Amino acid sequence: MTIKLGMVIDSLDHININKDTGFAMMLEAQVRLWEIHYIQLDDLFLLNGVAHAQTQIVSVQRDPISWYSIVRKQSIPLAKLDCIIMRKEPPVDQAYIYATHILEQAEQAGVYVVNKPQSLRDANEKLFTAWFPQCCTKTLVTCKADLIRDFLNEQQEIILKPLDGMGGVSVFHLRRNDPNLSVIIETISAHGTQQVMAQRYLPEIKDGDKRILIVNGEVIPYALARIPAQGETRGNIAAGGTAKGQSLSDRDQWIAQQVGPTLKEKGLVFVGIDVIGDYLTEINVTSPTCVQELDALFGLNICAHLMDHIETKISLE
Repeated sequence: MTIKLGMVIDSLDHININKDTGFAMMLEAQVRLWEIHYIQLDDLFLLNGVAHAQTQIVSVQRDPISWYSIVRKQSIPLAKLDCIIMRKEPPVDQAYIYATHILEQAEQAGVYVVNKPQSLRDANEKLFTAWFPQCCTKTLVTCKADLIRDFLNEQQEIILKPLDGMGGVSVFHLRRNDPNLSVIIETISAHGTQQVMAQRYLPEIKDGDKRILIVNGEVIPYALARIPAQGETRGNIAAGGTAKGQSLSDRDQWIAQQVGPTLKEKGLVFVGIDVIGDYLTEINVTSPTCVQELDALFGLNICAHLMDHIETKISLE
């Protein structure tokens, strides 16, 4: 049976084919002779309560000049697909939320959706860490400036970040008596109208912000440590960090074991958790990255683990 795979992703036109995880997934699907349907968010629609999409069947190749080509375009009910992988990058805005509702209709029609649409709505990548307090450092979520100030006075140094960001955008490292404290709190909380997250600053960030991948509840045994650039506190590659591969520590393994069963239960099949030092800081469910880097460093094929799972799931239904 040829599996028909829908990939809901950002535009393929501007990706880095040597880093993009969605592209790696498509390459693995193509090796398996799956039919790949490229879908962007605005291609999804409902017609009389039935989930549809305008899809483009594509072929892909690791060619820096021309990495994909369109075989055919069509408008189809999503129920004609066997599986849909939802990898639209944040922000998780209203357009994203509406898309998960459409994908939930496809799920009701029998399509296997990775990750589960309801769980994509439920599991905010920052807030979801609160379900695992035993894994986390001191953390506050609030929109109130006085609570942030009290937390900073108690912890001495904190990281302050929005709940809907990615790539290290609008992440602040604050110390007591920072002269910009008031304006930073006002800006990031939109004058006290938006919840933000404050975490105790972890000096272990100098050794890297570790991205650990979990597939269907099972942890990949290596991490990619994103090490901050000189003068930076953010390890994100998008913020200038450099990457170093490493085996998981016992504590990393323990954190993954704490989180993995809940992810599997919620249908969060492909997830990247972030660990600094000994602490879980984020749970990335929308579009986890670092697959190609880990594959290259350790001779892995992480996407094969995902596609094996999808094949097994579809064959059992």
